[in-house]
Order: sequence, then C-alpha cells, then structure tokens
Amino acid sequence: MEHIRSMSPGKPVLRARYWQLRVDERRTLLLIGDFLMAVIALGLSLYIWGTSERFAGFTAEFIQRRVPLWFFFFPIFWLLLMIELYDVHRAADWGRTVRGVATAVLVGLVIYLGLYFYYVDPPKSLLPRLGVATFLVTASVLTLLWRWSYIRVFTAPQFMRRVLVVGGGRSGELLLHKLNELKVNPFAMVGIVDDDHRKLGLSIEGIHVIGTSEQLLSLIEENQISDIIVAISGEMQGGMFQALLDAQEAGAEIVRMPKVYEELMGRVPVLLLEANWILRSFVDELRVSGFYLLGKRLLDILGGLVGTLFLLITLPFIAIATLIDDGWPIFYAQTRLGRGATSYRIIKYRTMRRDAEADGLPRWAREDDERATRVGRFLRKTHLDELPQFLNVLRGEMSLVGPRAERPELVEYFQKHIPFYRARLLVKPGITGWAQINFGYASSIDETIVKLEFDLFYIKHRSMMMDLVILLRTPATVLGFRGR
Repeated sequence: MEHIRSMSPGKPVLRARYWQLRVDERRTLLLIGDFLMAVIALGLSLYIWGTSERFAGFTAEFIQRRVPLWFFFFPIFWLLLMIELYDVHRAADWGRTVRGVATAVLVGLVIYLGLYFYYVDPPKSLLPRLGVATFLVTASVLTLLWRWSYIRVFTAPQFMRRVLVVGGGRSGELLLHKLNELKVNPFAMVGIVDDDHRKLGLSIEGIHVIGTSEQLLSLIEENQISDIIVAISGEMQGGMFQALLDAQEAGAEIVRMPKVYEELMGRVPVLLLEANWILRSFVDELRVSGFYLLGKRLLDILGGLVGTLFLLITLPFIAIATLIDDGWPIFYAQTRLGRGATSYRIIKYRTMRRDAEADGLPRWAREDDERATRVGRFLRKTHLDELPQFLNVLRGEMSLVGPRAERPELVEYFQKHIPFYRARLLVKPGITGWAQINFGYASSIDETIVKLEFDLFYIKHRSMMMDLVILLRTPATVLGFRGR
C-alpha cells in the first residue's frame, strides 16, 4: 500500500495506516476481544452445565429453572477481573498476561467462595458451582488464546507506529531510556532529528541521530513515519518549528514528550518539569467538578463502612496473633500530613518491634525489614495492617484513593531533595492509590521520585472513573503479596 501521495508540489501527504494502532485503540481492541471471549465462555458454560443436569443443553427450560439472572453478567464481571491487563504494555508481555489471567481467576474464586460460605447452605440455583467453575476455566483458556494471538500479531513491526524523535538532548535521552526499559517496545523507533550538527551520526540510547529539521519531510517520506515526538525542553528554533508545521500538514501526528511519557509510563517526568508546568497542570487543571468531590466523599463513606466492618471481623484474630508474637500494643498511631499539610493521627496495626525507632529518627520501610515482627511481615505483605485506616477515612482525614500519607519529617526531607514533592499534598492521602498499585513502597530517593511521578499523574488526571479503576486493581496488589 502506498504510504505517501502528493497534495501539491513539494508537499507530501501521509496516508493513514489503520492497522498501526495507537495506545487507546489497542486498549479498545483488547476490551472487545476479551468481551467476545467471555461471551463465548458464557455460552459454553451454560451448554455444559445444562447438559450435565440432563437438560438438552442451553434450553429455555434450563434457563428458567436453573440459571440466575446475575449469571448472564459474567462477561462484564470478567472484564472487571481483567482490569490489570488493560495497560497495553502489560498486555504485550506474555508472562505478565498469564499471571494477570491467573490473578483474575483467583480473585473470582475468592469472591465466589466468600459468598458461598457467607450463605452457609446456599440454594443450588443461587450459587451454581458447576456453572461458575466452567465459566472461569473456559474464559481463562479462551482469553489466553486471544491474548496470545494479539501478542503475536500486534507486536509485529508492521503493526507498530513508526516514530521519529525530535531533540537529542536531556528530554529525548530520558524518553529513549524509559522506552528501552520496557520489555516490549511500543514503537518502531526510526531515529532522532536534531539541529545540532555535532550530534549527527551519534547514537543516543541505541538510536541514531539521522538528520536535521531541513531533512525532516524527506525522512518522513523515506521511512514511512506515522508519529513525531517533540522532545525539545529548551527554546525551539524557527526552522525546526516550521518543519514540524509542515510535517503535521503532511499528516504526521505531532506529540510532546511529556504527553508520551505520561501515556507510556502512567506518570509524569518530574525531573524535566518546570514551575510553569506545575502552575498550568495543578492550578489551572486542579479545579474538579463538585459532583466528583461529592461522589468521592460518598464512595469514601461507603468504603469506610465496609472496611470498618471487615476490621471488626478480623480484629480478634490479628489481635491474638500480635499478642502471642510480640505483646502489646495492637495498634499504633502516628502523625501524618494530609491535604494542605494538615496533620492528623493515622491508625494502623503495629507491625514493627516496639523499639523499631528507639533513637526517634524516621526510616524507610525496606524489603524484608528486620524491624518487622513475624506477624507484622504477614500483615504488611497482605496490607492487612492498613485496615484501621478506614476509621481515618470515615473521619474525613483520608480518602480510599490518594497518595500515600507521609510523616512531617520525611515530607520536609523529601521536598529539599525532590522537585515539586509538596504538590502531592494538594489532595487527601489514600489507603490505596495510583502509585501504590503501580509501584508499592519506596526505600530510596530515586524510588521516591518514581512514586511522586505516579502521584502527580493521579492528581492531574483524577476522576471518578480513575478512582474506580484503582479500587478494582487493588485486590490484585493484595493477593499478589506486593507489600513490604
């Protein structure tokens, strides 16, 4: 298929290649494919279930007598269980795909067993074991087959967007470095364009500088470029600006590096941000709908009540285990900073020895922290130590979703070493959050910078839908034992 046709002399125009999908288009394709596999699994499970009970398979009599209405909503429920795998980078990794599908099945089984034992002796028509088991097995097998096909086809070079990076400086180098860290590169990276002639022919993170703004249009035509990422953090020269306008007029998609970074990594590039970006993103865009704030508070109250109920149910078991392991106290309270740097007392189960900070100096939590008790390690791994914080949520000091609350001493230390760290205090801290489900705990300045990038991304893009996605992804974090 011809890629470029002439609009006017010297003005090439790109023809769209509809199979070179963008990130949002790939996500939509994954959703459609998963839904179709779940619908097929629903039909197969109904047929097998009906046949096993001496009905003639999937018949009207079988549906009326045996199948509860909620069973037909299983395809939607399956999409919710698969929420971890709608990150297109996870979706391109076969190992993470298998783990994600296995986690979806595990979460589904835990929910089903919780309901089954809650009812003690449920009627067969209410919680059909064969129907549920058959659906989970067939849905997981069919989904894996579809996801395998997706990986084989849509990670092939001809299905990738072909990209030029404009700018070989610090911004471009950071972007290319992050792309190289991804197990599966989302682009076919063709080269770098830079007007600094000293860089011509150099390799930056494995990608060569292949031209200047004067050759931009010819490079687009020769290499069938679909996208141009502008990674110029300083002043742009007039020649480069005009070349980019011509490229956009020809049909190439122009996108700035910070936007690509956010889309690929789910976080903002803190080390490249300037004060005017913070003002634009967090002052101009911080205003959120009053309906969102009301909905978020109602969700916090509902979640706080459910969490407090679970706290009361598990309290005797955790309290006894803690007393046997390390004695009193069961809980501990500590000062943290909330929205607007307002201090409050956070409530948690005690997981550290009583002399964990005998010198009074705050320390990072580390992997397999030697200060943790035996019961404390389990509580931290499963995040059960967070349960008492639902009381903070009900009191309005915290939210279900938000950045992790930090101690005043650590906030003071971090804001001296990390740019824009204090911006995370623009919203209430949360029990779970975008950083928590994507990264977890931090035990160094570099890791804290990564967490801040996730936190600022959440603050910039927060919405009720994003909050719900974070809440739906949290069980996979808990069951994955990712705590420290």
